[in-house]
Amino acid sequence: MKILLLFYIPLLLCATPFKVASYNVENLFDATCQGTEYEEYIPGKHHWTKRMAEVKLNHTAEVICDLDADIVALQEIENAAVFTALQKRLKRVGCPYRYSAITTKKGAPIQVALLSRFPLKKHKELQVSYSPYVRNILEAEAEIDGYSLILFANHWKSKSRRGVESKRLAYAKTLEKRIMSMPGNKAYIILGDLNSNYDAYLTLKQKLNDTQGRTGINHILKTIEHNHFITKAQIHNAPKGSHYSTWNELPFTQRWSHKFYGHKSTLDHILLPPSMFDGKGIDYVDHSFRVFKSDRLFTSKGYINNWEIKHGQHTGKGYSDHLPVYAFFDIKPYRPSFKERSEKAKAGHIEDLYQLEKLNHPVILENVIVVLKRGRYAVVKQSPKGRGIFVFGAVQDMKEGMKYDIRVQEITSYKGLKEITALVKLKEHGRGSLDAYYAPLEVMRQNEVVSDLTGVYRNGYFYSDGKKVPLYFKNRKLTPKNGSKIKIAYAHLGYYKKLQLVIYSKKDFTVLEN
Repeated sequence: MKILLLFYIPLLLCATPFKVASYNVENLFDATCQGTEYEEYIPGKHHWTKRMAEVKLNHTAEVICDLDADIVALQEIENAAVFTALQKRLKRVGCPYRYSAITTKKGAPIQVALLSRFPLKKHKELQVSYSPYVRNILEAEAEIDGYSLILFANHWKSKSRRGVESKRLAYAKTLEKRIMSMPGNKAYIILGDLNSNYDAYLTLKQKLNDTQGRTGINHILKTIEHNHFITKAQIHNAPKGSHYSTWNELPFTQRWSHKFYGHKSTLDHILLPPSMFDGKGIDYVDHSFRVFKSDRLFTSKGYINNWEIKHGQHTGKGYSDHLPVYAFFDIKPYRPSFKERSEKAKAGHIEDLYQLEKLNHPVILENVIVVLKRGRYAVVKQSPKGRGIFVFGAVQDMKEGMKYDIRVQEITSYKGLKEITALVKLKEHGRGSLDAYYAPLEVMRQNEVVSDLTGVYRNGYFYSDGKKVPLYFKNRKLTPKNGSKIKIAYAHLGYYKKLQLVIYSKKDFTVLEN
């Protein structure tokens, strides 16, 4: 009976779609000195002890158990010894993985690994460079109900420490060479931490651009065609070596698995070739890509609960600075579940955005000028007499008085205020004069910026020249005494259930008389 049960395990695993995931565990090190550790993980220093290493191991196992993927690619595993310890810990807590593989790059501080509930028939390493700091790519062949599936587990060079794009291009070219050597109908998945945004061709910072804008993920792995993302409708007939980025399935505001000082990014990927949509063998399950967001992975304030090193010392708190990503696959043919959203951008005007509740495609606004910028907030306009629009949390490195072409990805209305909530800066056009862009208070329409007003603040209202307008101070500690005469240098005509003046900074007004 036991023999029969073992025989049927692979069939039971494939009775439903299977889950493939990727997770950067953030430096899973042991407490044995190898001589290649990062400074913070040298045993005996920074409170990195055997007990602390056990805590980190437990935390990593907890997340992998919660994730419950049938195949999971892992990044930042120190070596085979700690990887074996992780497997034993997973088995002990009831989340066993019978099959595994790990790279063995000599002198490298960290490796790439795979855990699988399906047999891994063979695996090998693709060498990108002889340097120990350039990680190998792990290639493994899984057998799933008689079908072969190639897995490419990656961890590309980060953008820190002179991480220019040419260094990621090297990884992409190594993958491309291997992929082009395989049969065209071969089923495979590229997954891992590519340290590249899915839209790197739009968002790559100039200081990292040593490739004339050519990116590993978009141009070498061909996730774009004619500067537009390849869609699922196109991928089936796309040339060999083309890939669909599963990030395109999520609304723009949900496209992130990593945060660094509040900046969201899509470093972790699952890229799919045409063979995963051809209705033969193993195929992708449409709209199954997700970011794994269990409660334990976030702090009480909503930040990613990364492994904590405080004042140079490990505290034993937290998990990783990345969130896992996953998708489902099946031996049933691919079937589109509903019409996919177009990622092809169209030129438009701010006025057009006021007629829409949400975007069906990105909109390019040309020559917008930043009329006001205060921290995470900004107001932009395209012409002095045209409409302005509020930008919430997506201002990036835009500067007041500068002109840009921007690609608007998401809009919303919050309590009646029209907002841009996600954008990509495409081009900078230099500085312009703002004088003509300020509106008189008589205009009284949302998302204008008014300037040089004198009046009295009383009971939450601003009185000036016979007008009475609600006045709100974003920092309530700045609210002046009731009856104060004030001069407003700059204020935003915002909207929160009704039109109101909003002051964001103490530099934007002066109290003349209390």
